[in-house]
Amino acid sequence: QVQLVESGGGLVQAGGSLRLSCAASGRTFSSYAMGWFRQAPGKEREFVAAISWSGGSTYYADSVKGRFTISRDNAKNTVYLQMNSLKPEDAALYYCAAEWVDPRALNWMTASSRCPQEYAYWGQGTQVTVSS
Repeated sequence: QVQLVESGGGLVQAGGSLRLSCAASGRTFSSYAMGWFRQAPGKEREFVAAISWSGGSTYYADSVKGRFTISRDNAKNTVYLQMNSLKPEDAALYYCAAEWVDPRALNWMTASSRCPQEYAYWGQGTQVTVSS
């Protein structure tokens, strides 16, 4: 079992930056792949970024590539999403998600990390609002 708590959301002007954090409970955090997703009102939940259990592999949605950076600190059981050059279209409720991945499943990150259905554990979300 993993419990996730997001923080760091808020109101920022377009062009500004925010850093989201997701604190995880549990002793096996380093065994979990982590993802960030977002959902705007009236829209489906969409993939933002994912990171492998070791931090060695990262993936991004095309819409955030070059502006957002996902990272993790396994010693602190925390995953981060640094968001720069924010745009009004980035406004949404941001969720972090976790999934235990067998280290032998070498293709999970490329095949599954973008799919919300592949993650078993979710936080409650943190709101990001971007003013134009």
